[in-house]
Amino acid sequence: MVGIWVLLGTLVVATAAGLALQRRNGRIKLAEPASGPTEPETEPGNEAARAGKTGRELPAPVAAALDPAAAVTLVQISTTFCAPCRQTKALLTHLAGQTDGLRHVDLDVTNQPEVAQRLGVLRTPTTVAYAPDGRELLRVGGIPKAPELLKALEPHLQLSA
Repeated sequence: MVGIWVLLGTLVVATAAGLALQRRNGRIKLAEPASGPTEPETEPGNEAARAGKTGRELPAPVAAALDPAAAVTLVQISTTFCAPCRQTKALLTHLAGQTDGLRHVDLDVTNQPEVAQRLGVLRTPTTVAYAPDGRELLRVGGIPKAPELLKALEPHLQLSA
């Protein structure tokens, strides 16, 4: 009889955890505003000027992926064996192709986990939107929902128009 209660308890906990994860999937988290003025970029590729919202330097692969000509660069953090990453890549590539001022870069961190660690990424796919100066605008854990993502990025894309 105790085994049945343990089984039922495990099923309830697993169901609750699954529902909580499903609810969080694709949720957009806006970045907090920077606490101070950012340093101007004096030369292309200057990572010191491309600091994120915490004032720390961005990892080199992320800083190199930023496109100064694009209003927003979506950096997708992926891993090799991540099935949802492929779906996210297709979605974001399509969005970037259809939206002026939007660029998408897929960054595979399978062999460079320190990049994900420095960005505070706990799951893949995670998509981080950056302004040309390296400021983090927002991030999405899981597969983004295209209409919600475009709506959240709209103010940043209109600034460049």
